[in-house]
Amino acid sequence: MAGEMDKLKGKVKEAAGAVSGDQSTENEGKLDQAKGNLKQAAENLKDKAKEALGGPADKAKDASEHAEEKTRRDPDDA
Repeated sequence: MAGEMDKLKGKVKEAAGAVSGDQSTENEGKLDQAKGNLKQAAENLKDKAKEALGGPADKAKDASEHAEEKTRRDPDDA
């Protein structure tokens, strides 16, 4: 979400700079938009890493908990 705010702020600055003829403000707006895109890309990468690394770990944890539960219910079956 932070990336979206930077992109929106950048669009406003870019438009204000274009209307007023202030190239510096227009460039700041473009920079803010680029920063927003980078933040979104980093967030997406972080989410993908969590999926890739968290998935197998979560499955192993679930299997361990299931085995422990089964052992607690009926120790003679173990």
